[in-house]
This record gives sequence, structure tokens and C-alpha cells, in this order.
Amino acid sequence: MQKQSLAYLTLVLAVAFAAAPLVTEPFTGFTTNQLPYPQPNPIIQPIGPAFSIWIVIYVWLILGAGFGVLRVPEAATWHEMRKPLAISLSLGVCWLWVAKTSPVLATIMIVIVTATAILAMRRAGNDKRIWKRGPVGLYAGWLTAASAVSISVVVSGYGIIDGQIAGVICLLAALAVAFWVQSGSPSAWTYTVAVCWAIGGIIINQWGSGNWFVVTLASCGWIALALRGLSGARLIKMPE
Repeated sequence: MQKQSLAYLTLVLAVAFAAAPLVTEPFTGFTTNQLPYPQPNPIIQPIGPAFSIWIVIYVWLILGAGFGVLRVPEAATWHEMRKPLAISLSLGVCWLWVAKTSPVLATIMIVIVTATAILAMRRAGNDKRIWKRGPVGLYAGWLTAASAVSISVVVSGYGIIDGQIAGVICLLAALAVAFWVQSGSPSAWTYTVAVCWAIGGIIINQWGSGNWFVVTLASCGWIALALRGLSGARLIKMPE
């Protein structure tokens, strides 16, 4: 696909991705009739208000894609980033519809959406960070946590693993992925912000439940990620 065409396609997909929740029923988790063993309160699901980060993600992705169309429609680095980002957004557009019908397929899809978002962030480079790596990093960071939640709900919802064990394993997996991404992109501060925002939502959600093991584990992960993110932020010179 030509560079300019992909730039416009990415903008269209970003707008469609943001519009998808407006034309579907609100998604508040897999319903009781979708899983053999319902999971009404997943132990690593962030508190409800934490999902407001999607407003920032939607708007910033559209602005970033719009900037790309107007200012750098044929730039090579933008083109390489747009390839996996377009795949991620195209799957994200229909994810809400899939989640209403098939938790397993939705989980597979969100893992692919996350992987391609991380790849896009890795390809974004350091130029024009506000418009390129910034929004994509925030998007990829939240998805890292969201995919872990989805996996934990599905494996426990189908009776494969106990909910507590599934939640702990998936939380550890999400932290491992986050540390790996940080290692490859230490200056991608928006990725760290999004992951820490999600983990903070988990901590708050579990604080009153008495599940202190998860609270402690999540808190330690939050601190480690934040400290490493602050260290990586020192690599950033001036915003472009």
C-alpha cells in the first residue's frame, strides 16, 4: 500500500475505532451466560473509573493520525509504524461486537491487537513523540493490561484454572511484558503511564476485598514500573 494511502487509512481507522463504542451496547465485561463459570468480579480488573483513559486514547490517536496525514503522509518512519497500527485498529473496531458473542475469539483478538500496538510503538521512533509515540504508547500500555484481564477471565470462566491463580499468573505476565517493552523503549513514557494507571485501578479495586496478596503484588509491580519509567524519562530531551 502506498504511504499516503496508508496514512489516510490509519486516520479513518482511528476515527472508526473511537466511534465503535457509540454504536454498540456498553461493554462491562463478559456476561454470566457467556461463560460456563461466570466471573463477575475478576481480581485483576481495574476499577470502573480507570476505563476513562479510553477518552484520552481515542482523541490522541485521532489527533496523531490527523497530524500524520497533514504533515508527514509519506515519511518512512511513520509508514512503518502505521502498518501494525492499522492492523491493530482494524481489529479493535470490531472487537466490541465480537466480545458480545465469543469471549474466546475476543480474547485471541485482543492479544493480537495488543501485540500489533506494541510493535507500532516500537517502530514509532523518537521524532514527533507527541503525535506518534505518545498516543500509540498510551494505547499499547492499556491494552497490555486489558489483554491480561481478558485471558484471566476466559481461562477461569471455562474452569481451566481457579480465578485467583489465573489472575495472579496473568498479572505477572502483564508485568513481564511491560518490563520487556520498557527495556526496548525506555523513553516511551506514555506506555508506562497507561500500564501504571491500569495497575493502580486493580489496586484500588482489590483494596477493600481483603485480597492482600494481589494488592501487594500489584503495588510492587506498580512501584517497579514507575521507577523504571522515571529512569527512562531521563532519556527524553525536548518534546517535538
